[in-house]
Amino acid sequence: MALSPSHQFGQMIGGVFETAVRALLEEVAAKHGLYLDQRGHRACRPGRKCTWVDARGNAHDLDFVFERGGSLDRVGQPIAFIEAAWRRYTKHSRNKVQEIQGAVLPLVETYHHLSPFRGAILAGVFTDGALTQLSSHGFAILHFPYEAVTQAFARFDVDATYDEDTRDVEFRKKIRAYRRISRTDRKRLAQEVLDSDHEGVAGFVASLESAISPRIERIVVLPLHGKRFELATVASAIEHIESYTEGPSAAPFERYEIQIRYSNGDTVEGRFGTKAAAVEFLRQY
Repeated sequence: MALSPSHQFGQMIGGVFETAVRALLEEVAAKHGLYLDQRGHRACRPGRKCTWVDARGNAHDLDFVFERGGSLDRVGQPIAFIEAAWRRYTKHSRNKVQEIQGAVLPLVETYHHLSPFRGAILAGVFTDGALTQLSSHGFAILHFPYEAVTQAFARFDVDATYDEDTRDVEFRKKIRAYRRISRTDRKRLAQEVLDSDHEGVAGFVASLESAISPRIERIVVLPLHGKRFELATVASAIEHIESYTEGPSAAPFERYEIQIRYSNGDTVEGRFGTKAAAVEFLRQY
């Protein structure tokens, strides 16, 4: 079934916005040596969707996932989940926010040991209540208002303003105007959207970079029947565990408790009954 002119034009705006977001995130991923998973062919998975599965076996189609150790041929560790969305009308904003939460939060829970970043880059009309709802669930938010998007399009002679009373004949004019823009200028248009809020973009990127490249400040290893040891690196923690004598002791050995503390304030903890399990946990970092 053919798309209506209004839907078709809305998709065009969404495509420009997605191009802008992709360019921003690809730059951050390249800077930190990370793989950016997104829609498209990837040898290590079927289909073209960016699909991740939570601990309950539920599949979630996402927009962007930063991976440590990932490549086209290998799935890495997900350390950031970021959704992008364009919405024109207030009535759609709450549903989209709930959709984003439903996709991302189960995966944050599944990969809690990695303390993954959760973010939403939004454009168009989103109510304060919808944005507050996302923030309350720990999302970092970058929002480009509807007016900022339409002003960017106007610089390339495209009137992107519309409402529910706009006629199809007007949408067709807008579509023709957009199609006259060269491929090079469409990239410039996408950049214009980002340039509309330098401060907001810088703040979002700073939060993202803090989450994906935190420095380990301290690793605490506590054999339950022994004294507390604090190590500076993963390598020294692994060496300590592998050389630790678990018995005999005044009390029988029960488990290792490990706490990894990061410079951004995050803490990851684990409890393990064997050396092998404790070392396997640390090797993830």
